Amino acid sequence: MKTLALCENYVILGVGKWYIPRKEEAFVTNILLVCSAGMSTSALVKKMQEAADEKGIETTIWAVGDAQSETELPKADVICLGPQVRYLEAKMKERVNNEKPVMVIDMASYGMMNGKKVLEDALALVK
Repeated sequence: MKTLALCENYVILGVGKWYIPRKEEAFVTNILLVCSAGMSTSALVKKMQEAADEKGIETTIWAVGDAQSETELPKADVICLGPQVRYLEAKMKERVNNEKPVMVIDMASYGMMNGKKVLEDALALVK
């Protein structure tokens, strides 16, 4: 589903097509993935975006390394850590003053590049 225009109370999908979005679809969810250098999560970002597009969910998903994460945290609604940097969880929670959800991506989902599952897990934290 490609959105052509977003109005105050409804979304115009095309000529004569529109719908009123559910509450959780009424905003764009910003999902930040953090790993050692931002490289290994790039493929997962693509899979997550494909899953979001299939479901018609408006998301912005991007990946960075730990070094760049501090400047990117304010833009994110949820922070997902690659399993290889799970040791950063406490540090990330401290950086966001425990005001934003921080999760470690399940190792099996990460290894299988299961973008749909990781997306669902991340979205469950912001509802």
